[in-house]
Amino acid sequence: MAIEVFDGNTADPKTLTAQIDKLKTRFKLTNIALVGDRGMLTSARIRDELRPAQLDWISALRADQIKVLVNDGALQLSLFDEQNLFEISHPDYPGERLVCCHNPALADERARKRGELLAATENELQTIAAATRREKRPLRGADKIGLRVGRVRNKFKMAKHFDLHITDEAFSFTRNQEAIAAEAALDGIYVLRTSLPDHALGRDDVVLRYKGLEDVERFFRTLNTELDVRPIRHRRADRVRAHMFLRMLSYYISWHMKQALAPILFQDNNKPAAAAKRVDPVAPAQRSDQALAKAARKRTSDDTPVHSFTSLLADLATICANTVQPVDDLPTFTKTTIPTPLQRRALDLLAVSHRHGPA
Repeated sequence: MAIEVFDGNTADPKTLTAQIDKLKTRFKLTNIALVGDRGMLTSARIRDELRPAQLDWISALRADQIKVLVNDGALQLSLFDEQNLFEISHPDYPGERLVCCHNPALADERARKRGELLAATENELQTIAAATRREKRPLRGADKIGLRVGRVRNKFKMAKHFDLHITDEAFSFTRNQEAIAAEAALDGIYVLRTSLPDHALGRDDVVLRYKGLEDVERFFRTLNTELDVRPIRHRRADRVRAHMFLRMLSYYISWHMKQALAPILFQDNNKPAAAAKRVDPVAPAQRSDQALAKAARKRTSDDTPVHSFTSLLADLATICANTVQPVDDLPTFTKTTIPTPLQRRALDLLAVSHRHGPA
């Protein structure tokens, strides 16, 4: 395991070359397949860095690239009527497999978000239009109107879905239903690209490996929320190194704690059962029946309350050592709080004694 920090606001794609060199020279790896999102493993990075270094990859196509596949007829949307996962090839991606996926849950979520953004955009554009029609001090001037409209366009990123008409004395708009329908047709569809042959990584595993990127997002989310180890501005290299070491160490400890405490957390502690339920790699991950029961009852099988990791830490924080002074001429002694049944269960799972430290 290794971590590296780059100077300033270095864009993610520009860090790739250093990581390739690290994997090949420092760690002496020969067969490497990088998994990255469409912003990290771009076509330019693949062409200029991964191919020359003879590395394999798993990434995803951007929306405009998927549109090209649809317009060329290589990706037939009607195929999703019978299946949600299939492979195609295309001349623009020689030697690569394109794994096409359709997730109805993702489609519904994108449709919902687009509807909300369209409504919000429309509401603010309507405010601008009303300002041009008011009797007192109406909004005038194409430049001033355009400036206000530009702020709305930049705020919601929905400009492509509206036809705007601006004059010196008026402003009107209409929804571009054709553009909205064209985008909606691709809701829930994503296409993964990989150079790995089928015998090295099957189609289903390509999807699962790409979805594994969620672990990276979870890492940052854990640091900034559960552990509250937020970035701090440092000027000296040794302090930056120490800070990043503590961030990684805190995540390492919390990860192992969660695995041990899983029986009394909402976390799924029956991963084999959950994996057996997941017959479709495109569909959202399924929780085991045991985890679903914990979430529904808010109680464990031992009839103790189920906690989140943060709430359990808060509960454990109530254990304290009290220094007792009986009378002035007698020595003091320390009395540790007697753990509750839940706290004792947590300490047992962590193999820790509240009196004597690690067991």
